[in-house]
Amino acid sequence: MRNFLIVLWMLLCSITSAAAQVSVGIGLPGVSIGINLPVYPELVPVPGYPVYYAPQVNSNYFFYDGLYWVYQRDNWYASSWYNGPWGPVAPEAVPLFVLRVPVRYYRQPPVYFRGWRADASPRWGEHWGNTWEQHHSGWDTWDRGSVPAPAPLPVYQRQYSGNRYPLAAQQQVLQTQNYRYQPHEVVVQQHYQAQQVQSASAPTPKVTQGAPPQRSSPQQVQHASAQPTSIPQSASPAPRGPPPQKAGAEARKPAATQPPPQPRQRAGAEERAAETRRER
Repeated sequence: MRNFLIVLWMLLCSITSAAAQVSVGIGLPGVSIGINLPVYPELVPVPGYPVYYAPQVNSNYFFYDGLYWVYQRDNWYASSWYNGPWGPVAPEAVPLFVLRVPVRYYRQPPVYFRGWRADASPRWGEHWGNTWEQHHSGWDTWDRGSVPAPAPLPVYQRQYSGNRYPLAAQQQVLQTQNYRYQPHEVVVQQHYQAQQVQSASAPTPKVTQGAPPQRSSPQQVQHASAQPTSIPQSASPAPRGPPPQKAGAEARKPAATQPPPQPRQRAGAEERAAETRRER
């Protein structure tokens, strides 16, 4: 009985630990948050912070450490692509530099932001309660001389807009090919690793049998035309030359001569000769 209770306690602890890990990370993407950007947004650095904001987007839209961050309906969301899909982020997992962005850079500040200083960070401890404040003591004070450099913007995503915007399964492949930045926030690193695992486990498309033949390239056509072709059976045979002459007696045979005059022809000739003599 004692061993059973120990095993049960260990099992409950593992389940609780796994649930805690999920709660502090970035949730699975696919949440609709009412943002639909037709093109890549203009992102401007927040002075003194390694964070960008989107002044022309009617939303609390930021970019930090390789991810896009949105504060919408009292919740934080993150995505590796500018138009989602978005995954929910627990308040405990939002990077501090994102939370430190002053109130004035929120394009749609919630109602409870009223009365707060525009050049100061939102009062997240006041909003999320003492528990969050105790776990993030001193979150709004830091050495401003050691602020990390902002992550490079994934500007390659500008060419993917409208109907060309990739599906979630294609986004990880394009990001791996075009964006080499390595994040330093733990939550962002975990998000990147989860994306890589999902991309590796996704089935690769297979070529189905019976596919239509591919067209030959110009080089293949030129190469094929250079090869000898067979003569069709209906073609007329080539003209033959004169047959070879036979060797031997026939080759030495002289050319044919005029035949000798016939006897009747000789008689007529003699008579005409005789008449000619008598006239003389």
